[in-house]
Amino acid sequence: MKKGSVINIEKETLYNENFRKVLYTANYSQLVVMSIEPGYDIGMEVHGLDQFIRIEQGKGKAVLNGQEYDIEDDFAIVIPAGTEHNIINTGDVPLKLYTIYSPPEHKDGTIHRTKADAEEEHFDGNTTE
Repeated sequence: MKKGSVINIEKETLYNENFRKVLYTANYSQLVVMSIEPGYDIGMEVHGLDQFIRIEQGKGKAVLNGQEYDIEDDFAIVIPAGTEHNIINTGDVPLKLYTIYSPPEHKDGTIHRTKADAEEEHFDGNTTE
């Protein structure tokens, strides 16, 4: 019986061409990769959960409660529950990142090819295993 997941997160993140792709969902956390095209953003949002983001490729801005931060490869962003936030790609290549939601935010297996496809499909209690 499988429990957990072991992957090359850098490879999964860099080769991901989807706006959002849920890789693994557990009861209390979820691993997601994202690719944000130049000039696009995630969109200003507030979650009732904690979120961790790691940038693997590109340049951009993180906006947390109105405060802007320049971000690029190897940067990490910690977003506590209740923080209004956005991630903006200001570079000329896709901004590649992975994020960990705690607890999960999206339905397990969710794939959104583009931002326009990104409907709010909130976690429904079903995990990867």
